[in-house]
Amino acid sequence: MSIRIIILGDGAWGRALAQVAEQAGNKVSIWSRANPAISSGADAAILAVPAQAVRSVVRSVNNLPPVIISAAKGIERETGLTMAEVVKAVLPRAEFYALSGPSFAADVSAGLPTAVTLAGPSINQASHWAKFLSLSHFRIYASDDVTGVEIGGAMKNVLAIACGISDAQGLGESARASLITRGFAELSRYGAKLGAKPETLTGLSGLGDLLLTCGSTKSRNYLFGLNIGMGSSIEQALEQSRGVVEGAYTASIASKLAHQHNVEMPIVDAVAAIIDGRSNPRDEIARLLSRPVGAELKRE
Repeated sequence: MSIRIIILGDGAWGRALAQVAEQAGNKVSIWSRANPAISSGADAAILAVPAQAVRSVVRSVNNLPPVIISAAKGIERETGLTMAEVVKAVLPRAEFYALSGPSFAADVSAGLPTAVTLAGPSINQASHWAKFLSLSHFRIYASDDVTGVEIGGAMKNVLAIACGISDAQGLGESARASLITRGFAELSRYGAKLGAKPETLTGLSGLGDLLLTCGSTKSRNYLFGLNIGMGSSIEQALEQSRGVVEGAYTASIASKLAHQHNVEMPIVDAVAAIIDGRSNPRDEIARLLSRPVGAELKRE
């Protein structure tokens, strides 16, 4: 059984997902701003545009199907809303799903083994839609924790920037491992505050995606941090990137939300301060290293 799927976005990730959907036997069309024509009658739409463009794209595309699957990883910086909240604000009746996990577009396009999470209103509903995108090398695990999946996808980008900066400053692999671990603690505290399930955050869309993103130059966010750590300005680092750096737009709003929810996230704060021009890598590294050492496990 096949369905009709619209891919919104013709970037690397959109093309990779279109390839997956076609190989799974579905009828696929791709929407882009350069090719905005879209036919009615699709069963599902996959959002494969940058997080900051989701609202405008959903508003501008007519005849969208009721099922929206978001592959965007970020938080809307003007409002602090997740992609689920953005889509619901524009399309109140939409059935929303979040697709996330450790996956580089190049790996997916090459047919390399990849496992991701699809979260929706229920496990059964997520499983239903997952089967239309599942391949032997593209494994999709169902979840009913949309909040957890979206938090993991958004926050890991900010933490990857921190790891890139650390590596460029020559702080070593031990420091990077510490950043990943302590960054995951921050992500987990924030997720818990918003009701995310712990098992989601330790799964593919949380820890799994964090591990992938924090140590590879295939990651735009890690590479962005690497360039900043080597002395590039924020503007130069963005220009040197191979596409949209989601974490660069999420860092400030993530830091703001953490403070609003009274969740301590010093690594996210440090990245936000650097990107906003309020500080620099050297000073933020010194600040993090001067923090008092307390109990490793801190629960909100």
